[in-house]
Amino acid sequence: MNVSETAVVLYDPSTVILSPFQARERTFDFAGRTLTLFQNWNDVGVAAVVWDAAIVLGRYLEKIAVQLKGKKVIELGAGTGFASIVASLLGGHVTITDRQMALNVTRMNVEGNLGEKKKLVEIKELEWGQNVSSLEPPFDFVLGADIVYIEDTFVDLLKTLRDLCDENTVVLLSCKIRYDRDKRFFELLSHNFSYESILYDQEMDITLFEARIISVPAHHD
Repeated sequence: MNVSETAVVLYDPSTVILSPFQARERTFDFAGRTLTLFQNWNDVGVAAVVWDAAIVLGRYLEKIAVQLKGKKVIELGAGTGFASIVASLLGGHVTITDRQMALNVTRMNVEGNLGEKKKLVEIKELEWGQNVSSLEPPFDFVLGADIVYIEDTFVDLLKTLRDLCDENTVVLLSCKIRYDRDKRFFELLSHNFSYESILYDQEMDITLFEARIISVPAHHD
């Protein structure tokens, strides 16, 4: 799927022209810092902008900062790396993942916002559904912001979630529920995870779900 095809899934491109998503940079105040996030909609598309779901997730991470400190955290489909950067500033040991095409933007934002602390995060390519043993699961927290929107990815995403978790892992998925197929993802999720909505941001129309695995895989293949 190319960038234009992916983009139209989320937004009508004609409405994006005047939106903040096409701004080259956006600034946010999080974790006691002013963060400047570089975006690259024109070249990379949906993987290189700060979605509202990431902002809502970042705010929630601030609320649970005490729980994050010193914990193993991984973000899936990180894009700009916004949520991962916030989690790192709050004391998490963060692994940031996405497809190769998005990682240049991720690296720029990590370097620009974490400075010397960038050494404390790992940035790794990850295609969902593939072997995750090199990431050394399980993790304490698995984060995802607006990663549930392409139905063809659901099976692979669910496999990756299963492989990254044990019974103590907290999965936080921040989502804008746009289509019926998005709801079907959660039907599939319920086969292996218990989940609940823990927050709804009415202004942004974003729901934050917390999930925990019910049946832990015998091995990570």
